[in-house]
Amino acid sequence: MEAQQLLNNYSAFKVEEIKGRYLSYEMIVDYLKNLPAYFNLKIEGTSVLSENIYSIEFGNGPKKILMWSQMHGNESTTTKAVLDLLEYIVTDQNDDFKNSVLEFCTIKIILVLNPDGLKNYTRVNAKEVDLNRDASNQTQPESQLLRKVFDEFQPEYAFNLHDQRTIFSAGKQNKSATVSFLAPAYNEAREVNKVREKAMQIIIAMNNYLQTVIPGQVGRYDDSFNINCVGDYFQHRGASTILFEAGHFANDYDREETRKYIFLSLYYGLVEIITSDYKNQNISDYDKIPENEKLFYDIIIKNAEVNGAIKDVAIQYEESLRSNRLHWIPKLQGVGDFEEFFAHKTVNAKNKILRINGVKNFENETYIEEISLNNEIFSIKLTNS
Repeated sequence: MEAQQLLNNYSAFKVEEIKGRYLSYEMIVDYLKNLPAYFNLKIEGTSVLSENIYSIEFGNGPKKILMWSQMHGNESTTTKAVLDLLEYIVTDQNDDFKNSVLEFCTIKIILVLNPDGLKNYTRVNAKEVDLNRDASNQTQPESQLLRKVFDEFQPEYAFNLHDQRTIFSAGKQNKSATVSFLAPAYNEAREVNKVREKAMQIIIAMNNYLQTVIPGQVGRYDDSFNINCVGDYFQHRGASTILFEAGHFANDYDREETRKYIFLSLYYGLVEIITSDYKNQNISDYDKIPENEKLFYDIIIKNAEVNGAIKDVAIQYEESLRSNRLHWIPKLQGVGDFEEFFAHKTVNAKNKILRINGVKNFENETYIEEISLNNEIFSIKLTNS
């Protein structure tokens, strides 16, 4: 099915009750428990704080695919997209995609690897360990669980599902990296063997589909090797591993638009694996996907008078969980010349005097409660999630 047609029908299979950035683990588990019987739900183990960690497995085919999401608890967009993929399979009116998946694939998904991080909205687990830097050391129960699943399942393909910050552009252009990919290196030399080549070819195919709906908004991560990162370790172990990163789409801080494009990526990734069409891709096209650059701020206020000089002011939102609600707190990142950077929102101060929190003198990393130009207050705060 064409990408635009899938997007046109998206509301029919979007799991609408689970949305926003801060998700309910209970609602996710309830959804999994109510899937049809051909989805095998299993408790794989527990987190540091004794939360059950679930997997679902479905299909009986030879192509084995392992997916995991929310290794970082504050990265929820791919979790939502996987739920939409499951709902699409359940509600597939013609049964074509569902039947192909069940016949040709065996898919195992750990939807939330870090439930403690999800509940606390933190990147790290309850012991403040980044699970994506624990692949070799295996110090945490969640890391040990993922390794055990990998060893027992022995996937041919692995989808490592994450979110990225709003700072990334797709190359050196004024376009956000709404979706980014990486075929991680499997050794220090960053060589390309058959395992990594397959991951690259699938990425090329997914990118080709995405370009029809978000042209210029797909990026590629740097492939520096770190054996303690899960993707690098699994690639080293012989599973063709793909990093998916959900990024920013215009005015979409809840990532409800981005989830659609991650869904498309997952859908076409599976189609390419089922048909083996990805093998027709030339891996030279992988490097044509622009590498991510850190060129975006959330807000740049241009031409503001700061301490008697006309300057640009860069602001970034910082996410903060308060009373089970997510808030975006604007934070000053710098004052100077930001001509070489882009912004999701640009304000022309027209040489007016800038005050932050009522004062004209302020320091970097200041949290912004109030901002004004010539004493006229304007809002830069986002709606809470």
